[in-house]
Amino acid sequence: MLGIGAAVLFFIAFLINAADLSTNDTFSSVNVMLLGLTLLALHVAGIGSGWSRRR
Repeated sequence: MLGIGAAVLFFIAFLINAADLSTNDTFSSVNVMLLGLTLLALHVAGIGSGWSRRR
C-alpha cells in the first residue's frame, strides 16, 4: 500500500515539475518527491505490508 502511495506522489511531483506550476514552498515538486521516497523506503523496509510474523 505504501508503494502505491509513493507512486502517486512521484506522479504528482512529475506533473508539478513538467507543467512548471508555481506552488508555494511547502508543496514544491522536490518536497512531494521526498515524501514519495519516504513512503518507498517504508515499503521496502516492510512497514505497512500487511504481513504478520505472529503465529
